[in-house]
Amino acid sequence: MSVHNPPLRDTAWRGWQLGGSTAQAYERFLVPAVFAPWGRELVRLADPAPDARVLDVACGTGVLARIAAERLNPDARVTGVDINPDMIAVARAVAPERAEPIRFTVGDACALDLPGGEFDTVLCQQALQFLADREAALAEMRRVLVPGGRLALSVLRPLRYNPAYGAFAEALARHVGPDAGAMMRAPFPELDTDDLRGLLRGAGFDPVTVRISVTSARYPSVRELVRQETLSSPLAARIQEVDEAARADLVAETGRLLADHTDDEGVVLPVQTHLALAERPLMG
Repeated sequence: MSVHNPPLRDTAWRGWQLGGSTAQAYERFLVPAVFAPWGRELVRLADPAPDARVLDVACGTGVLARIAAERLNPDARVTGVDINPDMIAVARAVAPERAEPIRFTVGDACALDLPGGEFDTVLCQQALQFLADREAALAEMRRVLVPGGRLALSVLRPLRYNPAYGAFAEALARHVGPDAGAMMRAPFPELDTDDLRGLLRGAGFDPVTVRISVTSARYPSVRELVRQETLSSPLAARIQEVDEAARADLVAETGRLLADHTDDEGVVLPVQTHLALAERPLMG
C-alpha cells in the first residue's frame, strides 16, 4: 500500500500522496501494523550481505531502509528515495543513529538521480503498482544495481485475493464517496504472477522468482481499523469532509462486513501479496 511515487497510472490515484500530518500518521499507525512486518519478510528475502550498499526505492518513511540497516555493518551505505518530501522529512526524523547515517533524498523512482552500478541490493515495498511507467522504474532499479545485484520487491495481489479490503472499499464508497472507495482499491493492481514475472524479465532481470505470501494486518477494533487506515492515507481529507453520522455508519457497516474477521482481540485482515526476487545478470 505504498503511496509515494507519481506520476501515477490514472488521475483517480493522484490522491495517493501524503501531507505532513498524514505522513506522520502513516509512520505511527501503518508502519508498525503493516509495513514493518511485511518489510522484515522482504529484507529476509533480499538477504543483503553485511557490507551491502542498499537502496530503498519509494521508501516512504524509511521502514525498509531502517530494517535493512539493522542487518548491516554500522558503516554500510543505506539510501532511501521517495518522491514525497513530507515522507522524507518523517524518514529523516525517525532514522536511527549509526556510524554511516541513512541517507534519505527526494527523487522519482522512474528517473533515479543516482549513478549506475552503485548498489548491491535494491528494495521496493508496495510501490510498483502506483507508477505510471513500471517498465521505466524497473529499468532504473536494474541500472543502479551492480552486475549480480539483487532486487526484492512486493506488490499486493488483486482484490479478489484480498476480499476484506474490498469490503472496506465498498463501505467507504457508500458512506464517504466513490473516490474514497477507489483510493482503497488502488493498492491492489490487476497484476498476476505471470504479469509481474514478465515485467521483471522485460526490464532485464534474470533469474526472477515470484512467490505468493499470505500474511495479515491486525487492528484492536473495527473503529481503529477505520481510523488508522483513513488518518494514514489520503482518505484523511475525505473523511474530514463527511459528518459524524456518516463516519459512524462507515464504522458500523465495516464491522458488519468484516464480522467474520473479528475476534476477542480486534479485527484481522488476511493479506495476499507477491514477493519477487530478481537479479541483474553478471553479463549484459
